[in-house]
Amino acid sequence: MTDRSLHLPVAAQPSVDSIVDLAKRGEEHGYEYAWLPETWGRDAPTVLTNIARETETIGLGPSIVNVYSRSPALLGQTAATLQEVSDGRFRMGIAPSGPAVIEGWHGADFDRPLRRTREYVDIIREVLSGETVNYDGDIFSLSGFRLRCDPPEEPVPVDAAGMGPKSVELAGRFADGWHAIIFTPDGLEERLEDLRRGMELGDRDPDDVRVTFSVTACALEDGERARELAREHMAFYVGAMGTYYRESLSRQGYEEEAHEIAAAWASGDREEALDCISDELLDATGAAGTPERAREELQKFAEIDGVDDIAVGFPRGATTEEIESTIDALAPDN
Repeated sequence: MTDRSLHLPVAAQPSVDSIVDLAKRGEEHGYEYAWLPETWGRDAPTVLTNIARETETIGLGPSIVNVYSRSPALLGQTAATLQEVSDGRFRMGIAPSGPAVIEGWHGADFDRPLRRTREYVDIIREVLSGETVNYDGDIFSLSGFRLRCDPPEEPVPVDAAGMGPKSVELAGRFADGWHAIIFTPDGLEERLEDLRRGMELGDRDPDDVRVTFSVTACALEDGERARELAREHMAFYVGAMGTYYRESLSRQGYEEEAHEIAAAWASGDREEALDCISDELLDATGAAGTPERAREELQKFAEIDGVDDIAVGFPRGATTEEIESTIDALAPDN
């Protein structure tokens, strides 16, 4: 049976407490994890610490933190600390992000993202072991680092996100899980083949690699409002967040639509960008509409063989009340 989790809102929320309240609501409804994206708002470790303090059973972790703005040793320390604070409920999610974020926001060179991710996985694990870290990689060389606290009693899984074939293969070969976002069922099936190839190359047991798929969802009695919010969310991601989402949609058979959305957004015509997103594309990549329709659309992703966890995400324009309504309507105990 596929688990159901929360992918907490990427858009700014009124306060840290309001984000914590959403996680608590998810815990009350039986959601498995509360995943927190880190973009341009509040930093993930601080918010996750607050969530850990205010919850008891729900798992938690970032989905994702990037592998450029913090050192791998620091992320190892962060993982150890959050595992302690959460009493063993933490799971680390990392990925390169993209040039728009890394170069534009953090002022770092977006170099060798796959190799960098691989070395982060290695180093974070070595830090979490509690042993002295002596690491000689292509990018990082560390000598003498060791935690000055006990390592976590419960091992911290280290997951990697990715959209392209090579990044997904890397997750299967080296990470404890893969985080996916914005895929059609067919597109996800294709990437799962890359994940399995990675597991074979790494001689991994498939049961040891957890697949988490975040689906943009909106379940409202006003179904048209829900679909409009989902449409605006996709237009923003394809048009404003660099090339990764556009390229991913293109690989999945929506090249013309992806380029039309991006072109309209770049020209400042937001309405045209929305018009480029057909109902077919909206339904193929998300679950939006009335509660009944959203539940039905979400189910097609949950039935894909190899997906362990469906994480319910939310359109960036949704109000707190609309997010709460969606959490309630799509809850595993509903």
